[in-house]
Amino acid sequence: MGLRESLSIMVVDDMSTSRGIIIMALEEIGVKKIDFRKDGAEALQHLVASPVHLVISDYNMPGMDGLALLKGLREHRMTQRIGFILVSGRMDQELLDRGRALGMNNCIAKPFTTAQLKGCIEAVTGPL
Repeated sequence: MGLRESLSIMVVDDMSTSRGIIIMALEEIGVKKIDFRKDGAEALQHLVASPVHLVISDYNMPGMDGLALLKGLREHRMTQRIGFILVSGRMDQELLDRGRALGMNNCIAKPFTTAQLKGCIEAVTGPL
């Protein structure tokens, strides 16, 4: 079984359209194990109980944004090693610096292509 069949990914985004675009791209890449949550707090609670290999999270969400989710993941022993990719419509230096300080593995700006997302994931996981 190759990495794309065994890799488990959680997509976290409050917007169903954005979530759908990411999930469709992952399916196009050949990823089989995809879960999703609509907000950071729900995602964190689920991930502590049932970790995945990689989280792809939107930055701008109500309540717990993507960086707060990342901070929460890095503070829990069970989730501190989960790969984390931040997705945002705005990628300014301040956001990148905050993400890196918290342990973000990679980031991707919206809009993106399936090939760009695949490259972003492979920079974290290795070849799919």
